[in-house]
Amino acid sequence: MVARKSEQFTGKNTDLAALQERIERYLTGDGFTVQSSQTSPGGVVIQAQKGGWLAKAVDADRALTVAIAGEPNDFTVTVGIGKLAQHLAVATIETLLISELFLPVDLAETAWNLEIESKLLKEIREFIG
Repeated sequence: MVARKSEQFTGKNTDLAALQERIERYLTGDGFTVQSSQTSPGGVVIQAQKGGWLAKAVDADRALTVAIAGEPNDFTVTVGIGKLAQHLAVATIETLLISELFLPVDLAETAWNLEIESKLLKEIREFIG
């Protein structure tokens, strides 16, 4: 089972760098350690990992992964569980998309993933308006 959710936003003229910053602040405030790729023509990837019970429930090499791709008036935000990239800050979107950006997950991860996806997507929708 692949647990990821994508949402398309059109006609919103959103500052994607500000959206990225908002997502990073939200995740950091929720206790996640966050890393982001450099912005490329394909977009940006944000990965967040949380210790404690999550580290036991989810493999240590997995992270919540958020991809933002597109232009300010037509972009997609995808949220799911992905393989933690050790050097995400220097990786390109193209490399991540053909690797393990989003992974199949089991039932326990799916429940957690749906909860965090819902909260994060609600925060994103509120920011975009």
